[in-house]
Amino acid sequence: MKIIKLIKANLFAFLVLLAYLGLMIFDRNLALFSVKNSQYYLKEMITIMPPIFILTALLDLWVPKETILKYLGTGSKIKGIFLSFLLGGISAGPIYAAFPVCVMLHKKGASIRNIVIILSSWAVIKVPMLLNEVKFLGFQFMIVRWVLTVIAIIVFSWLTSIMVKDKDMPVEKNDLPLLTINPKACIGCRLCTKSCPEVFKMENGKATVVKDYKNLDEKIISQTVTDCPANAISYNQKISV
Repeated sequence: MKIIKLIKANLFAFLVLLAYLGLMIFDRNLALFSVKNSQYYLKEMITIMPPIFILTALLDLWVPKETILKYLGTGSKIKGIFLSFLLGGISAGPIYAAFPVCVMLHKKGASIRNIVIILSSWAVIKVPMLLNEVKFLGFQFMIVRWVLTVIAIIVFSWLTSIMVKDKDMPVEKNDLPLLTINPKACIGCRLCTKSCPEVFKMENGKATVVKDYKNLDEKIISQTVTDCPANAISYNQKISV
């Protein structure tokens, strides 16, 4: 039973090990080549990821949640799209370095649409990549490919934001239910304060979250978030584990 639990907990690593063993049986040279490639990428990750984790922690500490909501949240609109392309485009390092950064941004209020744009831009339209593309394939090829790629990213990010919601995203075990309201997006309709007066209140014509709210009804909150006409409320549900 312990072995089965261990395999389930490390299923991906177990499948990779089986793949290497299968290659070793059928093609030893290919297996050795695969192992060398894996060693190379493992060394690269060990070199790159610690600074990325440090940078992510510093950004998490220094950048206020309100700033992320304002510039990358659901209410940021065109401004958020432009900034997301800029963040992804000027980035450095392999694409897997982007994931911890995007996790931090999403936890602090960045919309799923903008997260998709950052990841996609990081992967395929980074400035260093474009410069190399001009060098080897020419300016005309680069600009046409860039324009078509940007259009595709905008479309796919929009589709992803429709198909994947914040509640579908994984959260850490100890994360508490988190409610935030983007003051720039809030139109002061009072719908949330009428639905959940114990959780929301009005201040200076804008809805805010009551501090230390208790007895949170997740169904009512989720419905209130969905009913918000300005999509100004962000809600990360606690996941039971």
